[in-house]
Amino acid sequence: MTTPVLDQARLLASLQELGSIGALPGGGVCRLALTDADRLGRDWVVARMRALGMSVTIDAIGNGVGVYHGLEERAPVMAGSHIDTVRTGGLYDGNYGVLAGLEVVAALRDAGLRTKRPIAVAFFTNEEGSRFAPDMMGSLVFQGDLPLEQALATRGIDGATVGDELRRIGYAGAAPVGANSVDSYVELHIEQGPVLDREAIRIGVVEGVQGISWTEFTLRGVSNHAGTTPMQMRNDAGYVAARVATFARELTQQHGGNQIATVGALTLSPNLINVIANQAVFTVDLRNTDGAVLATAEQQLWDFAAATAAAEGVACERRALARFDPVRFDPAIVDRVERIAGERGLSHRRLPSGAGHDAQILARMCPTGMIFVPSVNGLSHNVEEYTKPADLIAGAQVLLQLLIELAERP
Repeated sequence: MTTPVLDQARLLASLQELGSIGALPGGGVCRLALTDADRLGRDWVVARMRALGMSVTIDAIGNGVGVYHGLEERAPVMAGSHIDTVRTGGLYDGNYGVLAGLEVVAALRDAGLRTKRPIAVAFFTNEEGSRFAPDMMGSLVFQGDLPLEQALATRGIDGATVGDELRRIGYAGAAPVGANSVDSYVELHIEQGPVLDREAIRIGVVEGVQGISWTEFTLRGVSNHAGTTPMQMRNDAGYVAARVATFARELTQQHGGNQIATVGALTLSPNLINVIANQAVFTVDLRNTDGAVLATAEQQLWDFAAATAAAEGVACERRALARFDPVRFDPAIVDRVERIAGERGLSHRRLPSGAGHDAQILARMCPTGMIFVPSVNGLSHNVEEYTKPADLIAGAQVLLQLLIELAERP
């Protein structure tokens, strides 16, 4: 098949247009999952799919899939990502993978071409996990690892449930979940880290996704006067939280460069300058490309938190928010990405993904791969997130050739 030509201006314009939905004053985007802004974004993407002649289905968890039918009735080759954002997000995280997939379909349609296998483009519900935990919720249900009923009953940070919000915005779809057939899946994404940008490399050949462990700790002590209570007579939840946060950082030194730890949310109560905190609620995000090392770090963190709390006379509870083992992508797809980048004269290197993606979930059901393009200054989950237009186009051209190769296989 002759490779069709991407409409570069159309792809770049689509990113700006979708980015205008939920736009923040001064730049950036806020489309938290299943909010009114998310509904408008979904409506825009679905309209684009239908304008391209794609068959569109919405499943019971709100995942949207558009299919550009092939010459044969076979399982589709799928591209995709997500269109929900964090509260202060940028234009490219997730959106780029969906819109680049649609631009591949548009290029094929403009040229009057159809591949042997169908090409599908998907957007998955609540990938970010900012409003509802866990993240990658839609792809987890799609793949069959998270029961639909459990996902629908999930209550968000604002008290709303996934099921109620899906119905409210009109995206509680009729398509069933758990019986999906996908030939292969490819996700094009910004790196969301500094490696490609710092090394001036155009294409990241993603070998896999590191394991992720999210834990929420709740510590309960005793409030008391900050000036009259001797240090040895305190039950200070804030002190224990600080010790655990510091220990999480020490774990990264103990286990080396592949171990990452972040305390991203911390709330003290009563949160007054002259009162000992009687409660601390905080999260710890641990990540590692080695599953065994990640498990060791988790246990060390939990043991340290329990021991430190006990020594201070503070009750300690923990709750798992998310847990994903490291994932290795399909070697044949990884090799194809590397070869295509080389054939196009694009500098490239292999690397793992530091962030979680729907691709790591789809990898459990079909051969899967990812393509990265640089994030300027490594910024993402930030209103200043930016990728140069030339890099956006380069990544989309690699995706185009890769999807055609996969869809044209015998």
